[in-house]
Amino acid sequence: MGSCAVAVLTILAVTVLNVSAKHAHVKTNKFCHLYEGKWVFDESYPLYKSKNCPFLIQQFNCLGNGRPDQGYQKYRWQPHNCNLPRWNGNAFMRRVGGKRMMFVGDSISMNQWQSLACMIHSAFPRAAYRTQKLGLLSTIVFPQFNFTLMYSRNALLVDITMENSTRVLKLNSVDGSAKQWLGSDILIFDTWHWWLHTGRKQPWDLIQDGKVKLRDMDRMVAYEKALRTMTRWIDRSVNTKRVKIFFQSISPDHWNATQWGKPELHHCSGEQQPFTPEAYLGGQNLPESILEDVLGAVRKPIHLLKITALSQFRGDGHPSIYGNTRKLGMDCTHWCLPGIPDIWNQLLQENLIRA
Repeated sequence: MGSCAVAVLTILAVTVLNVSAKHAHVKTNKFCHLYEGKWVFDESYPLYKSKNCPFLIQQFNCLGNGRPDQGYQKYRWQPHNCNLPRWNGNAFMRRVGGKRMMFVGDSISMNQWQSLACMIHSAFPRAAYRTQKLGLLSTIVFPQFNFTLMYSRNALLVDITMENSTRVLKLNSVDGSAKQWLGSDILIFDTWHWWLHTGRKQPWDLIQDGKVKLRDMDRMVAYEKALRTMTRWIDRSVNTKRVKIFFQSISPDHWNATQWGKPELHHCSGEQQPFTPEAYLGGQNLPESILEDVLGAVRKPIHLLKITALSQFRGDGHPSIYGNTRKLGMDCTHWCLPGIPDIWNQLLQENLIRA
């Protein structure tokens, strides 16, 4: 067995933030960095067919909506000096059988949740399942494995309450939302995109920071305050010997084609191949840096799925006009399925198996 294989088998294949109160210790494999690599065309992909997945919503079903090219489905992530193990349904179920897994976040979180549901169904096409939707909670149960896969729509993670018909975003509270999370064995959190919305899409009327209520504030500051509230809750309330906590790093959008040297395109429309690292000029992702800084101050172990950089190279992976059958609108934020979120779930599997 070569040195790279030994490294993959012995060291966690994901950045793990396991920190003391004063100093962060980031554990990485110096031989194999799973998040540094390139996209490689592979005819054996995709891992499933969209038409065979009963959970897939139209918004992510790009082929079903008439997308003519299929090359975007056939790329796998190739880390430097080692391989990202292929999806293995049996290995995954050996790790999660008898457990409850919940994705908590915005529609990007739903994107990854649906991807994982499709991957499980493809691995076990005859396995029975039950689905349920109650309010903002969607659930798929696989009785054969006593496994429950959930998605909780919570775009900002912190609480929003109604006060005299006014929606108040409470940067210092997750107590209302967290009641739903505590019964899970594996939690995967995601937040970012809704912090930027204004006008009719803004999901709050006032922001409460401590005892002060504001019409608005610097959104980066608000985002960081919310993350610190979340991590204080984790330190205070979560038994991480039983519950595994993950944060998904920032899923990049591709609305600004100047970032990959094609200003004439304006957005992701028409892209059919990954960008090379040299061609992508988007630079550092500030919210990802804030997330890493906040997680670095947590006493308990949190696993960061660093999907930002590898996803930045995939402007071809968005629905663009193929988010609906009428080809109305442009979507350079979400991801086609099968597609990039399947790779995110391979990274999640790799961590869970070795945790």
